[in-house]
Amino acid sequence: MPAIVGAVKVNSIGSSGVFNIGDVFTISPKSTAKTFAGAGSFNTGDYLKISNEYSATNTYDKDLADANISTIL
Repeated sequence: MPAIVGAVKVNSIGSSGVFNIGDVFTISPKSTAKTFAGAGSFNTGDYLKISNEYSATNTYDKDLADANISTIL
């Protein structure tokens, strides 16, 4: 089904961002990332009370590659 689009203003797109107007069959990322963080690292909000007696982050990864990116179009 065709898309009808009005005015579009793009301020910025990041290095791995995707900008699309209209019909799309598939959109795939062109970058990957892996993040390691301990307990309570990504908590957000006001008046948080966090108690971590012991926190250990397991960063062992037996795979050589987790998310391979193919550049074939």
